[in-house]
Amino acid sequence: MYSYLCIEYANPSNHQDSITINFKLRNSSIVPLWIDQVLKAQQKYSIDDPSRFYGFGSFDEQEKTALLKINNCIDIINSHEKIITRKLTSVADQDTLNYLHNIFEIYHGLLNQQTHPFFVSANKQVQNALADLNICVHSCESISRGNKPRHVVTYFGLPKTKTLSNEHYDLFTDIFEFGTVYLNYVEIGKTIEDLAIDNDRYISDEAFKPFNFFSADFAVNFSKPDLSQVFNKRDLVREYYLTHSKFFLDRGYYAGHPHLNLGKIPLADIDYSHRDVLQSVQTRQYVKSVNFI
Repeated sequence: MYSYLCIEYANPSNHQDSITINFKLRNSSIVPLWIDQVLKAQQKYSIDDPSRFYGFGSFDEQEKTALLKINNCIDIINSHEKIITRKLTSVADQDTLNYLHNIFEIYHGLLNQQTHPFFVSANKQVQNALADLNICVHSCESISRGNKPRHVVTYFGLPKTKTLSNEHYDLFTDIFEFGTVYLNYVEIGKTIEDLAIDNDRYISDEAFKPFNFFSADFAVNFSKPDLSQVFNKRDLVREYYLTHSKFFLDRGYYAGHPHLNLGKIPLADIDYSHRDVLQSVQTRQYVKSVNFI
């Protein structure tokens, strides 16, 4: 059995000057299932975006890069057929971000449901831009909301067929610790937490997707928890549920239902000092390899 997750970080410009940081795997029922998914993904797929880091650099730098990426996605998508009528000029424009996320949901399709005529008839570049639109939206939202240092590792091609069991919902936490690795949300849609924060007027009823499926995807948090933000978010979600209780009850989601849990499931924890890790990762924002020992 494995004891550590080992992530090799390298200089993004030349993939050299790498360091490996080890994360002690937790002793929980989800960890071996997640490891199995990572090993399965690595047999056929590479990491989608090894440079998917957030929260490093100034706000202006991050916003400039994010706006360039998302508007480039829009141009590529519209080159096939003009289905998007807006451009994004500020990461704080949540209404346009909700609009763009809805475009993604409709034309890309929900989890393992890429059957829309637009998607089927599009070339690979346009299909990839549609998939990237989702990532770009969430990147802009993260920047707008303070964007604390973290990075995400995904293997998009791996089919999302595994679901959490009842016992796994006891593992959720909404207090994200420095240096902890978390199981990533892989659904195409929004959780109750997303709905409450985004105030999304475009989302369709079927796009509400609790955290149910999981895959090899994970996120590494590099910031300390802010408990005031945690408590404020809990209050916001509680109020959202009470305001929309009929919607949730009609679907069997009573208050306190496990599928409405906030946060994510922790998988592993770092054992290095905060300062050294941040300094090391700051100049090595590229995931060169992921292994277990």
